[in-house]
Amino acid sequence: MKESDNFFDKVYKVARLIPFGKVTSYGAIATYLGAARSARMVGWAMNKAHNLDDVPAHRVVNRKGLLTGKHHFDGTNLMQQLLESEGIVVIENQIQNLEKVFWNPTDELS
Repeated sequence: MKESDNFFDKVYKVARLIPFGKVTSYGAIATYLGAARSARMVGWAMNKAHNLDDVPAHRVVNRKGLLTGKHHFDGTNLMQQLLESEGIVVIENQIQNLEKVFWNPTDELS
């Protein structure tokens, strides 16, 4: 297994733990995994997760709450619809009240 595949598996393991109605960021996952400068690699992992039904990639956004990965989902607004179905308010591709719905794996899993 390649190193990147192993990292991706670690990312997916953390993403599976994000609670319903919560979101986290690429950077928060990277920091939790001890690779704080690897937020972009977490994004790549999420982009590849669209075929993995058990990985809630829609719950991973950028640090400002923007739905930067939305174009990797089938349908124009699927990422937003999935988040809204969990009670998260999204306006103009940005999560509202991010601090209230943000889940930090370092705080929750350490």
